[in-house]
Amino acid sequence: MYAVTVEFSLKSGNMNVFLPLMEHNARTSVRAEPDCLQFDVCSDPARPDHVFLYELYSNAKAFELHLATAHFRDFDAKTRDMIAEKHVRTYSEVQR
Repeated sequence: MYAVTVEFSLKSGNMNVFLPLMEHNARTSVRAEPDCLQFDVCSDPARPDHVFLYELYSNAKAFELHLATAHFRDFDAKTRDMIAEKHVRTYSEVQR
């Protein structure tokens, strides 16, 4: 299992445009990418310009493939100028 978290701080006033694009990217990822197992989009009314993503993939290669998909590249191009900050963190499952 390979987990990815992403935190977006948006430029003020962009949430209403950003969020539908992000939700479309998430739905398409789960539907079209067999190794994208989960893709949650979270927001907090107390932080109106902040979006948090939690994504699960079968492995790191599946996440790399996600970044190369047409739907991700389209989302990235459309939202690039809306983002003030973006932090991506990845986690591999601990083997016991």
